[in-house]
Amino acid sequence: MSEPRKILVTSALPYANGSIHLGHMLEYIQTDMWVRFQKHRGNQCIYVCADDAHGSAIMLRAEKEGITPEQLIANVQAEHSADFADFLVNFDNFHSTHSEENRELSSLIYTRLHDAGHIATRSVTQYFDPEKKMFLADRFIKGTCPKCGTEDQYGDNCEKCGATYAPTDLKDPKSAISGATPVLKDSKHFFFDLPAFDAMLKSWTRSGTLQDAVANKLSEWLDSGLQQWDISRDAPYFGFEIPGEPGKYFYVWLDAPIGYMASFKNLCDRTPGLEFDAFWSKDSTAELYHFIGKDIVNFHALFWPAMLEGSGFRKPDGINVHGYLTVNGQKMSKSRGTFIKARTYLEHLSPEYLRYYYAAKLGRGVDDLDLNLEDFVQKVNSDLIGKVVNIASRCAGFIHKGNAGVLVAGNAAPELTEAFLSAAPSIAEAYEARDFARAMREIMGLADRANAWIADKAPWSLAKQEGKQNEVQAICALGINLFRQLVIFLKPVLPNLAADAEQFLNVAPLTWNDHLTLLSNHPLNPFQALMTRIDPAKVEAMTRDSREDLTASATDTGAAQGNGELSKDPLSAEIDFDAFAAIDLRVALIEKAEHVEGADKLLRLTLDIGDEKRNVFSGIKSAYPNPAELEGRLTMMIANLKPRKMRFGISEGMVMAAGPGGEEIYLLSPDSGAKPGQRIK
Repeated sequence: MSEPRKILVTSALPYANGSIHLGHMLEYIQTDMWVRFQKHRGNQCIYVCADDAHGSAIMLRAEKEGITPEQLIANVQAEHSADFADFLVNFDNFHSTHSEENRELSSLIYTRLHDAGHIATRSVTQYFDPEKKMFLADRFIKGTCPKCGTEDQYGDNCEKCGATYAPTDLKDPKSAISGATPVLKDSKHFFFDLPAFDAMLKSWTRSGTLQDAVANKLSEWLDSGLQQWDISRDAPYFGFEIPGEPGKYFYVWLDAPIGYMASFKNLCDRTPGLEFDAFWSKDSTAELYHFIGKDIVNFHALFWPAMLEGSGFRKPDGINVHGYLTVNGQKMSKSRGTFIKARTYLEHLSPEYLRYYYAAKLGRGVDDLDLNLEDFVQKVNSDLIGKVVNIASRCAGFIHKGNAGVLVAGNAAPELTEAFLSAAPSIAEAYEARDFARAMREIMGLADRANAWIADKAPWSLAKQEGKQNEVQAICALGINLFRQLVIFLKPVLPNLAADAEQFLNVAPLTWNDHLTLLSNHPLNPFQALMTRIDPAKVEAMTRDSREDLTASATDTGAAQGNGELSKDPLSAEIDFDAFAAIDLRVALIEKAEHVEGADKLLRLTLDIGDEKRNVFSGIKSAYPNPAELEGRLTMMIANLKPRKMRFGISEGMVMAAGPGGEEIYLLSPDSGAKPGQRIK
């Protein structure tokens, strides 16, 4: 028998600036299932993670909330830890990048890179916020696109025309933090000489460490030429100061992956016999795997291995990349109730339902995964309750009633038990390859065979016949043993079901090799329901609780669009025909559409209604984040509403829109051929 493997596994670090949602959970569940499988097989597999706790965004949010960054990250870490635990994600250590271990390791790696000649310095001209007294990252600068003229675009790319540019190319730049006009200012920055590792990276990325699709994408970047990587930021910044450089801080993405090492070191310091160097030194025989999303491949598969190589540490054996999560075939949406936080899900449904559904959908590639909520209900109910748990519930009663809860010896269907036994290597191979979908298909195929065999033998019919009790006991004993085999195969995915099944089976915690044996002359504990069906009403309640307060949203939108108020029940107030006929509904041409500085929901529309121009504020920003796309479009407006003075100016009418709110607001348009100013009757 081979020696147990020594494996260290990480998931990408969640940012300590918000809640965990079901898109995040995809990665942690995927990783946890793989780790549990390795432990199930008897390997030493250690799973560490941490909150990513540095950067300007953390600093600014803490300032907004009136607390210190340390208080903010402590609060978020408590929330994250609870969410992960309740989703049965079993970290061996969940730490923080804002730790002494990370400070020491970041300084060590930087110093080694510096001493080896891999750090360069040069002056960089950046925008500086004169009010906040800080340099501005690209995402904190907004202005007019230098290519197409679209306003309110970020400092590195235009969402309207797709152009990329330097922040200094923006027209009329503004600080997204204070609204002040930024000024250009020079500062010394520190750069990691990534191009020096070009040859190593070209070889390493094609070594089998990555999925082919990921390696192909990296090849495009490598072929186009690597650039030096800016690893420093200026004060004020929440992070670690660069050794010997007062006021200069490590960029968050430098110390974030080092957080993997720091979390493991923190665990080593608390665990006798666990040695840091045994997993991170260049001559380590342990295995190292990272699980990440496809949006951060460049940091993990280019910058990170180059940093490790240059500082004398080992590189990962594998970087396992997954795709994004969609819900009902679309990007997660707050207005549709499909942007679901982990805690909201847990308030309504068992974590094991989602763990199984993700497992049933997760292949080894980087394709996106769709959580179809209708399919989710059907699949969980069909597979877990209708196939797996059904076997135990069918058989247990006969054993307790007919043989005092003791499984008889024997094997009523050797060909069936042989099929289960011979399937184990293929299922293990699928787990190892992270092809969870194949593993689940093979396991459910076995469950189908077991159910078909039990249905064919029909112990419930035999139990009514004289002299058939021994046959009934033999059938049901094998049924329980087949159920036990399925639980062994499913344990990495469904640890709670496994624990409840172990209690019913009256056995010690099951390991993978237990599938090689059958229980014989073995007493069971009384059977209790192991899992209940998903009630679709609970899924509906979850999405309802995830949906933004559309009533409030619609009220705000109505006030902004119509200069009036919406009734709490807009269908309850009647008007007579004369009042309706008095509405002056006109075709309007949207000449200009722009964001309103300081307003969360408003767009400012300049409307041409034929004989005059009107200024209208409309609460449709969430549906049209790129307002320039509305320019040149015809819509309909109520032209004879009394002008309303608002904080941002005078609104002179109301444009017509429909929809529940949020991202789902749709401006109404007249039929083709309409002209600005035409009255709609």
